[in-house]
Amino acid sequence: MSIKLNYLKKTSNKLSSNLVLFCDEKYSVNGFKKYLSNNELSYISDLLKTIDLKKNLFVFDVNSKKKIILISIKKNIKISDAENLGAEFYKKINYGKNSEYLIISDSAVTKVENFLGYFLHGLKLKSYEFKKYKTKKETRSISISIIGNKNKPSNQNQLKFKALEEGTFYARDLVSEPGNILHPDEYAKRLSSLRKDGLKISIYDEKKLKKLGMFSLLGVGQGSVRGSYLVTMEWNGAKSSSKPLAFVGKGVCFDTGGYSLKPAKFMEDMTYDMAGSATVVGLMKNFALRKAKINAVGVVGLVENMVSGNAQRPGDIVKSYSGKTIEILNTDAEGRLVLADALTFTEKKFKPKFIVDLATLTGAIIVSLGSEYAGLFSNDDKLSQQIFNAGEKVQEKVWRMPLHKNYDKLMNSKNADVQNINYVGGAGSTTAAQFLQRFILNNTPWAHLDIAGMAFSKYGGALNSGGATGFGVRLLNQLVEDNYE
Repeated sequence: MSIKLNYLKKTSNKLSSNLVLFCDEKYSVNGFKKYLSNNELSYISDLLKTIDLKKNLFVFDVNSKKKIILISIKKNIKISDAENLGAEFYKKINYGKNSEYLIISDSAVTKVENFLGYFLHGLKLKSYEFKKYKTKKETRSISISIIGNKNKPSNQNQLKFKALEEGTFYARDLVSEPGNILHPDEYAKRLSSLRKDGLKISIYDEKKLKKLGMFSLLGVGQGSVRGSYLVTMEWNGAKSSSKPLAFVGKGVCFDTGGYSLKPAKFMEDMTYDMAGSATVVGLMKNFALRKAKINAVGVVGLVENMVSGNAQRPGDIVKSYSGKTIEILNTDAEGRLVLADALTFTEKKFKPKFIVDLATLTGAIIVSLGSEYAGLFSNDDKLSQQIFNAGEKVQEKVWRMPLHKNYDKLMNSKNADVQNINYVGGAGSTTAAQFLQRFILNNTPWAHLDIAGMAFSKYGGALNSGGATGFGVRLLNQLVEDNYE
């Protein structure tokens, strides 16, 4: 779907194209007399008397060639409401081969600064489709012209929205790719291309990882014919040499579960087990495109968890980059093994201000929170509150879950320093986070986001139409905007 935006300075009074008018809560249309004919005004006024005005949006077919869309702006509207209105508008116009709409922007009276920008941002996010492998290509386009400069987003805000959209779409693209295409070798190759955006990319292959002693990460990928990698992406946008903000992502390109094999049903969905890494990549791309005034680093561990004669076995013991030994009791608890090395490496090498990691880590978090909230685990109250507030603002919501030293006994191993799964049962997401916390060695403020219920949607959400959501890009961008930039 192609969406073209065009800002007009003026137009003729009576308009023949499809019109989009922003109204108050009572859908008063008297202020649009200069844009509507008397017949159109009378027709809409009569219809409004017969319908439920609690809805946010109405579409009126004036004739076979013209629609008039009325959108209600509530008095207490929030930024997320403006974005949702844009998404709802897109749902109403997403049909036909080509469509042209004219938005009367000066009619938008709202306390939300940059209302039109957020409205169009929601529309764009909702319009995402992944049809790369469809042999029959559709060439649909929507042309949207906007009259009036009163609510036109500034050039700076347009750049911000465009960067955020491109970062989110890039994350969605990565998650949407099938496992035979986006294996670790290809993934690392694609990340190297981000140098053109201004990111410093460093790729650690198996030879380098062995030299560093990252056997926790390497153990997960040793059953695959593909390589295993750790990739760092650095953005230096601050004038000072301040400590970077660090973001770490799990990148299991396909997860069979290894010898602790997953059920066949829905295993095809395990292409999105790299969604945490995709969020980090999309976020870093966004920072570079909008020239964010921060120093930041993204770190992703890229592996494929397969079954073979060389695959890791239940009962194996590996040594992590931190020096701690891990007993592998379940090869399907593999994401935490990748993150363990990535977290310690990030903390040691970059000495960041904080670390936020993202992973589709546990099915237990879906049992706990469904697809409404990501699980948040943290060793720092301030960072937790900042992430929670950012999530509320952009409606990528998180809910803080407990960490406590009493959970440690569930992860203590008789044969090694730690085991990778709690075999007693219960608290699956918390014990996974408790495992990760052991690999934060220097008390760096750290938060873990378990996004297993949020990274992929079968049915679609407010700002996505189903499939990969790109969850976390907008959340963490907002965290940075509000607190660190």
